[in-house]
Amino acid sequence: MTGTSLRLQDKIVIITGGARGIGAAFARAVAGQGAIVAIADLLDGAPVVGEIEAAGGRAIYFRVDVASEQSVNACVIDLVARYGRIDGLVNNAALFANLKPKPFFEIEQDEFDKVMAVNVRGPFLLAKAVAPIMMAQKAGKIVNIASGTVFKGHVGITHYVTSKGAIVALTRCLARELGPYSINVNAIAPGLTMSEGVLANPDMVGAPAQATLGSRAFKREQTPEDLTGSLIYLLSSDSDFVTGHTVVCDGGSVMR
Repeated sequence: MTGTSLRLQDKIVIITGGARGIGAAFARAVAGQGAIVAIADLLDGAPVVGEIEAAGGRAIYFRVDVASEQSVNACVIDLVARYGRIDGLVNNAALFANLKPKPFFEIEQDEFDKVMAVNVRGPFLLAKAVAPIMMAQKAGKIVNIASGTVFKGHVGITHYVTSKGAIVALTRCLARELGPYSINVNAIAPGLTMSEGVLANPDMVGAPAQATLGSRAFKREQTPEDLTGSLIYLLSSDSDFVTGHTVVCDGGSVMR
């Protein structure tokens, strides 16, 4: 995993929710392009760090609650103390796979608030924490993870879809505000992705997954690895003049 041809060589990149699923695939892919990956997760990220190091890459794990400003700030301060900079932030952590579909009027306030705290407040706090470092550098890449459900008006998980709609709006606002500092802010909107969390939830496989597959131009299930190419592009210098965009990566389901 060394060499000058790697697209993220020696970049310091935070990936929230990197201990499993899509986040773990992101961490492996980013490390594979030469970056030093900081996995920020409440789950144990040590196994993914071990995988990356065994493959010759570099990674570090921070136990972080993205909904807590104190926890987020402690991670960023520690990371800057170690490496002196932050080049990329991937706001991937979110509540989704464990949600049980239900009509919006049956969603309890506490459940709604918990989804918003992780899925919206988390990316806001991370962006707020890294922005001063990136502004001083006059460089940085922020990639938020939205969802194709935003553009479909998907029913049954209204709190989740609403939170991801907020991510699209947050991405555009941050792109405007941070543009003068040469900081790129973009988002990726996946379709239903067969991560380990989704596969473990019977409410998200079977008929719902088949309906999603049927709406796609590519008639197959989406895997976490289907998203890594878009992520590498948005973190690399290839996207230096791209900002404020939401890249829908769903096999042609939304086609917006």
